[in-house]
Amino acid sequence: MRTDVVVVGLGAFGSAALWRLAARGVRVVGIERQAIGHAFGSSHGTTRLFRVACMEHPGLTELARKSLALWTELGERTGETYVRQTGSLNVGSLTSAPVTGARKAAAIGASTGDLSHQELRTRFPQYNLEPGDVAVWDPGAGICYAEPTVRAQVAEARRLGATVYPHTMVTEIDVRADEVIVRTPTVDIAAEQVVVCAGAWLGKLVPGLPATPRRTPLFWFQPADPESEAFRLANFPSFIWELADGRGLWGHGSDDGFGVKVGLDGGSHRTGFDPDELDRYIHPVADIAELAAAVGRAFPGLDPAPVKAIPCMVTDTPDGQFLVGRYDERLVIAGGDNGHGFKHCAGIGELLAQVTTKETPFADASFVDPHRF
Repeated sequence: MRTDVVVVGLGAFGSAALWRLAARGVRVVGIERQAIGHAFGSSHGTTRLFRVACMEHPGLTELARKSLALWTELGERTGETYVRQTGSLNVGSLTSAPVTGARKAAAIGASTGDLSHQELRTRFPQYNLEPGDVAVWDPGAGICYAEPTVRAQVAEARRLGATVYPHTMVTEIDVRADEVIVRTPTVDIAAEQVVVCAGAWLGKLVPGLPATPRRTPLFWFQPADPESEAFRLANFPSFIWELADGRGLWGHGSDDGFGVKVGLDGGSHRTGFDPDELDRYIHPVADIAELAAAVGRAFPGLDPAPVKAIPCMVTDTPDGQFLVGRYDERLVIAGGDNGHGFKHCAGIGELLAQVTTKETPFADASFVDPHRF
């Protein structure tokens, strides 16, 4: 089989790349080893945080805005909602990464507002704040819906002419001088270029990349008082909170179809494993105890025992930024989500399509250049 471009991996980044390439009329084939919108990689878990004033790098603001614009346009066609803008809090001390990072984004145009310690305590009494905690309010932020977004991006790509092979494992990417051959057990596909968006498997398909898988289970909680409305999404919007000990909590409130979601950054998470051998059990001590203790201290109104848990993986890079761009003449890559990639995936898909077709990128992407290391 021959085509113009093959996209390997149809999670958040790959499904978006497939969609944006198909939107340009490119002959494109997408390959996914699992079902579309599956729960075995990095792009599942019902919801993900959406932020505009991104603390990780000011350049991410343009990616978030592009994602929002593309998802809004897609939603108008499908009648579905992919982003729900409820606002978001960046909480911590004045020198914490969430606060300083959001203020850097504000300095280049992100709309934000500052909350003093007392304002934060008054408006959001659910928090058991540290004495020096303040917040930056990001009004354009909120949540995005994970699996529906991936499925919608693939469905739109198919509508626009893309060919999709789900349940198909890529065994080799053979880059040659005049073409690239993507091999699977059932079909070999020759193409001019390949876009590899394999998540935790990226380093296996493109050896030598500084991309390290990290096991990160996802957890949901409920209020200690089942009748309480304090932790509904409208009253408890998405947040990132750097604690005094350097660890971080993140999450959002509940709504119809999902509970209160809270995760822990800086805890004891397993790294450097083979993603094909991911431990998919949830362990009461190793996985839950540290997070439950942190939740109990931070949010006294929540029952610290989670009511639901599923395993997930993220992929880390040395500087916490993505790996997005051209790797060689025939190979384009996207990965290294570092746990904050989903909110940017439509914008990254657009960027990948522009890189692949050699258009001028819509934003400066030098900080995610895969050759920076």
